[in-house]
Amino acid sequence: MTLPLRLREVSKRFGDFVAVDNVSMTVENGEIFALLGPNGAGKTTLISCITGLAHPSSGAIEVFAHDVVRDFRTTRRLVGLVPQEVNFDPFFTPFEALMNQMGLMGCRPDGAWADRLLEIFALRDRRDAYTRSLSGGMKRRLLVAKALVHRPKLLFLDEPTAGVDVELRKDLWTEVRRLRDEGCTVILTTHYLEEAEELADRIGVLRRGRLIVTETRDEMMSRHREHAVTVRFAKPLGDGLPPDFERVDATSASTRWTTPDDLERALGQARSLGEPVGVDVEQTTLEDIFIDLVSGRDAEAEDAA
Repeated sequence: MTLPLRLREVSKRFGDFVAVDNVSMTVENGEIFALLGPNGAGKTTLISCITGLAHPSSGAIEVFAHDVVRDFRTTRRLVGLVPQEVNFDPFFTPFEALMNQMGLMGCRPDGAWADRLLEIFALRDRRDAYTRSLSGGMKRRLLVAKALVHRPKLLFLDEPTAGVDVELRKDLWTEVRRLRDEGCTVILTTHYLEEAEELADRIGVLRRGRLIVTETRDEMMSRHREHAVTVRFAKPLGDGLPPDFERVDATSASTRWTTPDDLERALGQARSLGEPVGVDVEQTTLEDIFIDLVSGRDAEAEDAA
């Protein structure tokens, strides 16, 4: 099958500033791809290049094998974008906003589809209210509905749950999964790392415009995950801890592990120190991995090179 997205050595420069630096990647059909990075990493600039809001300075971008510069009319109809900013007229109703968006996307007006989108995103009872009267969460849902009026095959969600409450965030997660299950490929940017951990099939991390890693979620969690175990003892510890252990306090010591065999070995060593009375295991999260990737030892080694 034709890939939804292929980037070949894409860069975007603003004068001497390089916002996107030689990025190459592909996105597979029917996956949720999380594009992560700190503020200023180049995520929104890269999405702008893909969706036609900006032109890449160099490299090539293909959406379903169509070049986004040469075949922009085709690619823009294949792509939906939910931007960070609210971008509809406050004096239109949600229904009118969707109908206008259909016209902007070159679609035949379809009131039934507009009503269906309002129903999907729990906006049916606000159909004829001015959009300026909607709550922040409702406006976010309307943005997603707008991006779907032309039934795109590739959907970009740029910080879709920024500023919304936990319940709405969970509802949007459900809709994202539904879209994926119906065959839409989704690219998500988010600062909520638990969102990426919950939803993403694959994860890419941008740092200073460079794509520093692209892995499946499970690969990333497995390869980078390192847990900590702290063992508490009945009596104060003496000198001479095993090499892998560090003293926490007079009666506790800790070590790190990545596999069950590592943990079993650590607990065996702990028993030689005395009588354990408690064990605390701390698992590394995607947030821990992300912080390490963008600002830890890997980043320092890259800068030194």
